[in-house]
Amino acid sequence: MNGRVAALALALGVLLAPAAAYAQGESVHGTLRAPDGKAVAGVTITATRNGAEIGKDATASDGQWEIPLPRAGRYTITLDIATLPTGLNPAREGGQTLRNVPVPEGESRTVIFQLTMGTPAPGPSPGQSGGGDGGPPQNAATPWLDRFAQLLVEGIKFGSIIAITAVGLSLIFGTTGLINFAHGELVTLGATVAFILNASVLGPQLQLIPAVLVTVAFGAAFGGVLELGLWQPLRRRGIGRIQLFIVSIGLSLLIRHVILVLFGTRPQPYADYTIQQEWHWGPVSIAPRDLVITVLSLLVLAGVALMLQRTRTGKAIRAVSDNRDLAESSGIDVSRVILSVWLLAGGLAALGGVFFGLAQLVSWDMGFRLLLLMFAAVILGGLGTAYGVIAGSLVVGIVAQVSTLWFPVELQNAWALLVLILVLLVRPQGIFGQRERVG
Repeated sequence: MNGRVAALALALGVLLAPAAAYAQGESVHGTLRAPDGKAVAGVTITATRNGAEIGKDATASDGQWEIPLPRAGRYTITLDIATLPTGLNPAREGGQTLRNVPVPEGESRTVIFQLTMGTPAPGPSPGQSGGGDGGPPQNAATPWLDRFAQLLVEGIKFGSIIAITAVGLSLIFGTTGLINFAHGELVTLGATVAFILNASVLGPQLQLIPAVLVTVAFGAAFGGVLELGLWQPLRRRGIGRIQLFIVSIGLSLLIRHVILVLFGTRPQPYADYTIQQEWHWGPVSIAPRDLVITVLSLLVLAGVALMLQRTRTGKAIRAVSDNRDLAESSGIDVSRVILSVWLLAGGLAALGGVFFGLAQLVSWDMGFRLLLLMFAAVILGGLGTAYGVIAGSLVVGIVAQVSTLWFPVELQNAWALLVLILVLLVRPQGIFGQRERVG
């Protein structure tokens, strides 16, 4: 156990060290369109923070605009209604101003202004924005409990996405001892493959649901190819775990930069389900796509848990994870079990990547940015335990989101990691981990 913890500590150290080198400039951008879908040009949009102007831009002939930002945080985005063409107005009274729009570190946030012909309807602006995990814009008058409830829902959504991507990472570690630093790239690969199938002008432009099914199959196949073509031959040659960890770092860099070359640096949305009217249930607002993401993630996680508990393959996976030598001596085909784990991990990572890209935006380094939280969830839940990683992911996601109620959004991941440290001080084996005698 001590050796495993030390290896994971090394992984987290490597993960934290290069993070700043890959950070992208923060910005807000969008496309302004009239109710008939035509682009609206020449409209001025301004970004402010604490009353100070940060930058402004005017929509181009295709309606697009973008404002670079100095750092992550919450900004107020304002549309100058005086520059709107005659007859166009915000869809709701006050809808020209979106307050407290969260912009995470390294991301370009899509902001949507709804327009209508004629007089705007009374009431507050829905404040929709495509992608992101900070919930609807809120102001100082919003009751504290209402804001807490909203952020709790966002945390459950974020935690379920972390869980669906981290389960495979935990199972791979449990059955092989490999700290797969390239697992984040499997997440990115799933998101980008779905984007190519759904939204790329060079792709078949499939509707997102069939594109997701193809993507999950591709992710599972890619995981199987990695196991059969790379990891299994290396294990048979007796390569140590540290060497395998270094190989996974190289594989991560290779896949990430291939995606960068092919996809580009600018985050992109999917073609479907990007502009939706939020549903309001009491103090909580949620877009239909976010509700579907959360429900489907939890259902898939429940299915994985049921598979591990009830099926022969699941029992074999748990046996190999508990004691590989004993499982092999009992007649279990360990190589086949490990291949099954890689197929499952690849498919889940691809599905999680699509969900993450749908909740935010598809970008070339999205999986790498999520990898630290995946490691945190695995350690917090208990090394090598699928049930633990689900609990750990929900804790990490909820803490990361709810912390923005009191602290800047830039620190949301730091508070999640602080909770990890505090839990490990009380329970070093994690939430669902088991104590082991060393020596």
